[in-house]
Amino acid sequence: MRHILIVLAASTALAGCNTTPSDQPETVSAAAAGPAAPAGTGAPQIGSFGFDLAGMDRSVDPGDNFYAFANGDWERATEIPADRSNYGMFTLLDDLSKTRTRAILEEAARTPGSRIGDFYASFMDEAAIQRAGIAPIQPLIAEIKAVRDRSQWATQLGNLFRRGVTGPFGGYISSDDRIPTEMIQRLSQSGLGLPDRDYYLRDDATFTEKRNAYQAYLAQLLTLAGEGDAAARAAAVLRFERGLAEVHWTRVESRDDERTYNKWARTEFNANAPGFDWPRFLDAIGVGDQPNLLVSQPSAFAGSARLIAQTPQGVLNDYLLLRLVDDAAPYLSDEFVNTHFAFHGTVLNGTPQIEDRWKRGVTLVTSMVSDDVSRIYVERHFPPEAKAAADELVRNVIAAMDRRLAGLSWMAPETRERARAKLAAFTPKIGYPESWRDYSSVQVSRENLLQNVLNATEFEYRRNLAKLGRPVDRSEWFMTPMTVNAYANPTWNEIVFPAAILQPPFFDPNADPAINYGGIGAVIGHEISHHFDDQGSRYDQTGALREWWTPQDRERFNALTGQVVTQYDAYEPLPGHRIQGRLTLGENIADLAGLTVAYDAYRMALGGREAREIDGFTGDQRFYLGWAQVWRRKYREENLLQRLLTDPHSPSEQRAAVVRNLDPWYAAFRINPDDTLYLAPGQRVSIW
Repeated sequence: MRHILIVLAASTALAGCNTTPSDQPETVSAAAAGPAAPAGTGAPQIGSFGFDLAGMDRSVDPGDNFYAFANGDWERATEIPADRSNYGMFTLLDDLSKTRTRAILEEAARTPGSRIGDFYASFMDEAAIQRAGIAPIQPLIAEIKAVRDRSQWATQLGNLFRRGVTGPFGGYISSDDRIPTEMIQRLSQSGLGLPDRDYYLRDDATFTEKRNAYQAYLAQLLTLAGEGDAAARAAAVLRFERGLAEVHWTRVESRDDERTYNKWARTEFNANAPGFDWPRFLDAIGVGDQPNLLVSQPSAFAGSARLIAQTPQGVLNDYLLLRLVDDAAPYLSDEFVNTHFAFHGTVLNGTPQIEDRWKRGVTLVTSMVSDDVSRIYVERHFPPEAKAAADELVRNVIAAMDRRLAGLSWMAPETRERARAKLAAFTPKIGYPESWRDYSSVQVSRENLLQNVLNATEFEYRRNLAKLGRPVDRSEWFMTPMTVNAYANPTWNEIVFPAAILQPPFFDPNADPAINYGGIGAVIGHEISHHFDDQGSRYDQTGALREWWTPQDRERFNALTGQVVTQYDAYEPLPGHRIQGRLTLGENIADLAGLTVAYDAYRMALGGREAREIDGFTGDQRFYLGWAQVWRRKYREENLLQRLLTDPHSPSEQRAAVVRNLDPWYAAFRINPDDTLYLAPGQRVSIW
């Protein structure tokens, strides 16, 4: 999974296929779109046609701030819940998913012997967890404290890697980008306790304050773990992490799929990144027999290995100890839980209150033994008719994308036909996977929460390790049906839409088609477009990372995407902190193209007719309001700052503002040159 619709911050582990359309129709099914007014088995769940009119601020000119026009009164009336760093339509549906899942888990917990029920019960048994204190992780701490040299340290780093605790080198197993029919271990830079290298390297007051708070947090963890001289040892670990940050690539550099594709033979690691015992580490993580591995940031690996060789053994051991305790803290006694939340929740994200325990339990069990929960969730909350309607919408938007590609003027005919062939090879996945994982080998106890987490983590690690040397299973999903999100995977040429996002405000079979096309239709278009963004466009119809464009087409494409970068670089959501146009480029392209294609699909579904007005709004106006409504979202300042540094997605107000590039939006709302969002026709960016 490379591209997702939105990032939802969560930490749940101890660590940080349907048929492919054979051809594309030239018209969209009007039956799937429905009539121009609400119809179906009942009324829309939101408002009279699927949009919350009361949430608008009609005193705002849509051309000055389209987000505020569509959502201003909602914004003023909405308080971010105390246990959230941000709140909006995604979090609203996430709460619904959690409530539904809670009912499943509480029902299961009433019957001892149920795997998901026992797992949930072990998390909810606060008294037992409190009595255990630090005891559950003491054996792991003892392993770290027994390390005497660099080779033992490399082995221990690998042991923790298997348990989901990442140090300077993280990674995962996936399809080889250039040979997508083969699975390979990818390794990437990792190991920072703060969200990004900028938190270590920038010296203004905000980041200095965060670093000081982090150092104090590390000292607290050492004290809770029964260690002495905590302040000095925490300062030494912070210096080590700063050294890692200094050699890390930026997030913009790390999102370049060409630059991050570096295949190293196993025997080359010691020469390419000397100073670290690579054979011991690779053996410990289970890939010591692999002839080749992918390394995402070669210079960061060399710099990190050099730093490890220069750092005192005691500091290295303390670093591992702190990585372990920080990851395990949410599953230990209250003093660990509260200390962990005070830093990660409040200092870094501005969240004043920790989530209710049942919510954290739902998140944990769902992440650890996901398919056990997912199977029941789908049976109860995703009827076949909802899947059928979503399937039809996906086909309609794909058809609109194909028509747009066929008429693309800036691309050479040979490249254009390859693009259409790639689109025709898409695999859409809707709702839930075709088969469920078997967790029968995962040992779960009602009495030992941390051991349950370790057992489930080890199961998942072994399951992924077993993929090496086997045929690629393209039926696998990388999100649960309960996840309010969607993703595109370029190596498998697929788009994936979990059941939980196929609900209002994104999709409602009884809502006006304009709202559905502006909501879930644009989301579908967004994920399709990821396969043609600045990185996804580098993968051919088989999913292989290779150039299939003419040089002239790539040059024209880069000129267009450069305009997108410039447009988003100008936004300043927080004083002194702008959107990074390069970091958010892929998502901004997908928003722009996705909304464009969804509009085409909507107009095609009308079959040449004009939709009648509803509550004073034309069909086109309702389409764009549907887009703006799904981006209703409020952020705490700390969370927004972190997102501006780390999130490849732009904030919601600017995502809504992508409409300023679309000619039909100007006509729909009579936008004029005096409006703030106005762009002259020649400045409006149109790519796909």
